[in-house]
Order: sequence, then structure tokens, then C-alpha cells
Amino acid sequence: MAITIYNTLTQEKELFKPIETDSVRMYVCGPTVYNYIHIGNARPAIVFDTVRRYFEYKGYDVTYVLNFTDVDDKIINAANERNEQVPDVANRFIDAYLADIEALGVKQATYNPRVTETMDDIIHFISGLIDKGYAYEVDGDVYFKPRSFADYGKLSHQSIDELRSGARIQVGEKKENPLDFALWKQAKDGEIAWDSPWGQGRPGWHIECSAMAEKYLGETIDIHAGGQDLAFPHHENEIAQSEAMNDETFAHYWMHNGYINIDNEKMSKSLGNFVLTKDMIAQHDPQVIRFFMLSVHYRNPINFSDELLHSAKNSLDRIKNAYDNLEHRKQSSMNLEHSAEWFTLINDLNQTFEKAMDDDFNTANAIAVLFDLTKEANRYLEEKHTAHDVIEAFQTGITTILDVLGIQLEEENQLLDADIEALLNERSEARRNRDFTRADVIRDQLKAKDIILEDTPQGTRWKRADHDA
Repeated sequence: MAITIYNTLTQEKELFKPIETDSVRMYVCGPTVYNYIHIGNARPAIVFDTVRRYFEYKGYDVTYVLNFTDVDDKIINAANERNEQVPDVANRFIDAYLADIEALGVKQATYNPRVTETMDDIIHFISGLIDKGYAYEVDGDVYFKPRSFADYGKLSHQSIDELRSGARIQVGEKKENPLDFALWKQAKDGEIAWDSPWGQGRPGWHIECSAMAEKYLGETIDIHAGGQDLAFPHHENEIAQSEAMNDETFAHYWMHNGYINIDNEKMSKSLGNFVLTKDMIAQHDPQVIRFFMLSVHYRNPINFSDELLHSAKNSLDRIKNAYDNLEHRKQSSMNLEHSAEWFTLINDLNQTFEKAMDDDFNTANAIAVLFDLTKEANRYLEEKHTAHDVIEAFQTGITTILDVLGIQLEEENQLLDADIEALLNERSEARRNRDFTRADVIRDQLKAKDIILEDTPQGTRWKRADHDA
């Protein structure tokens, strides 16, 4: 069965047809790195990593791009508050982001482009839009004109007049129309800046993704993905920029994951229910967090609570126990004649799993298949005699689904003692340099690997967590 994807652009499920046979070009909007990420940021990282994994399971070669916005008003403000340089703040929180998502089982992207490393491409892109009449410069700022792009509003399914009614010109802006948005911002005194044909400044938010997607994936890509909150204005503006520049469809499929609620309330700083990913990882097994995130279809909102996480842990433990029981029984199993019905059952369940994932990556239904598979495995283990190859077929079925979901039965990337000592030395150096944020990142990274640190007057000691205690 072929894969279908719910396309935000058409608001329908569509048959996936790649630009090139057996390959997928996929762009996912990454974080603005001015602070640690919250669990709302972790959801798209997990969701679209799983989408990538399933494409690879189906035999596709996936080029996966996840960008970092490493210069922005928020980063500049954070640097000023800390009396630090913008690159130092950005680098620190890129490291923190990568540590968080690695702990959550997210594979390394093919490319992680940064705005500051793509500046020439961004400036060239903006110049092209000016030359084609879609953008204009005023006193060092450059703006895009949505009214010049006939299809503006097609992703958010709003008319340009509806959008115009809610738009305002902020104090200090010199744009011609309230809908116009910044491609280039003139630098303020003392701000980090780059030379451009319009004077010193830096890019607006939206233009960076258009330039980076084109640089690493081409003028037209298969899938553009991100959180639901990015559909408008960010992704809407990306479409306008890219299609105005290239006269080509920017992305064939637009995917957006739903929001996260905390104890049935929308997560927000004002409500005090704002949960950082690093804190969640410190309190819970990262694999349980990932398993929980995938227990709900990616387009639906998900409710986050300690009670639901505990339930997810119990469910994942049952699956792991079933696998361990199979492994234990395999030692005493024989190469005997067996009924073909067990292989038929396992094959049918595998096909049901693929049917679930082919249907817009329905991980909730895929997990239901996993439960069915472990239930049947436990039923098989009740037989007086078991066959070695049937048990292996059950194990392969379980690990296949878990691999696609990004869940490992064993800690494949457990840190070696030498790796731990190297990280401890790096942490000690960071503490000596009063880079306490970097020291905290390393501590959290080790904690995610079940390494417990104890700072003593004689130095830092470590031990592995005892889960049986």
C-alpha cells in the first residue's frame, strides 16, 4: 500500500508521490536558539524523525534538513541580558537542543544549516525578490509585498483581505502596507550585523528557511514540516517568497503537528505550566517520553501529565517484558515442526502495522498493533513446546515496529567509561571558565544516559543509576 499524507495545503489526504523515485527531500523548521526547548518543541522533533524513519523503512533515501535560527531579536536580547556575544548564546543552546533530542532518540539530520552560515545565500535570495518586483527597500530595511503574490493565503486558507484586516504597522516600521513583512532588518547601534546591498543588518525570520531549503534541497521539495503554530505566518510567507522567486511549487506536502496541553490546559508561561524538555528528561526515561508522544496521532493535540507518562511507562515495560520472555524461552526452544498459522498471524500483524503507518503515519494505530503482537507472543509462550523460528519471528516483528518508532529495547548508545570521563573533564573545564550553562548541558546529557554525578571537594564522582533499587 502506498503512503498517504494529510496535506495542510489542500486539507486532504493525498497519495505520496516523490519528486524523484525512492528519495525524499524533507525540511523541518528547527528552533530559535535563545533558551532551552520546551516539550512543545520536542514533539515535532520526535514526530518528523518517526516520519523519516518510516520512509527509510519503506526503502526511501531521505535527505532531512532541520535548521537553526541562530540570530534573531530573542537571541540578541538574551545575549544582552547575559552580557554575552550572540554566537556564544546560540552555540550553547544548539548544543542543549542536540543533547535533548539525542536523548529522545532523534536521528542526526542530514544537514543542520544555520542562518549565520547561510548569509550570502539569503542576501542573494532577497536581491532576486527585489529585482522581480516582489520586495522593496526603505532606509536599510527590505520588505516583501504579499499583495504582489497572487496565491498569498493559500496555506492558511484565508483571503488577503481577511489577513489585511488584522495587520498593523508597528512604531518605527516604514513599510508600504501592513501585510508587508521584513526580509532584511537594518542593524541598530551595537547589534550584530552583516554587510548587504542595503547596508548593515540581518535577515527577517521567514526568508532564512526559503534560502536554506533551496540551498540544501532545491527549488521544489517533497515535504515541509513543523508545528501547527508555524503554518501562519511563517510557512505562508515561505511559500510566497520561494514561489515568487523561482516560479515553481515550493513544497508538495505540508505537514503540521498538533499542540501540547499540560493537565488539560494549553501550555503557556502565564499559566506556569511551561515544561522544559531537559527537565522532563531528568525526571522520566526519554524513551517513555518518546513512546508517549507517539501514542497520539501527530495532528491531534496531546495532553501531557505525570499520570499519563506513568501509564506509558507501564505499557512500554509490558512490551519489553514480552520481548525478554521470548528471549528467555528461545534458549529452550527447538527446531520442531510448527503450525504455519503463527507465521501467518505475525505477517498479518506486520501488514496491519504498515497499513497504519501508510495512513498519514498513524503511530497510535501502529502502537495498537505492537500491543496485539506482544499479546499473541505471550499466548504462544503458553504452549508446552515452542519453535525457535516462531519466537524469532515474534521478536523481529516487535523490534521492527519499535525501530520505526525510534524505541530501543537495549541502550545501544550507552556511554563507555572513557566517554564519561571525557565529558566530565569538559564539564570541569566549563565550570572553571564559569560557563555554567554548558556544564549543566553536560550534566543533563549524562543524566539522560543514567549517569549520576556527585560534586565533591575532591572532584566530581559518577555512577550508573540502579533501576532495580
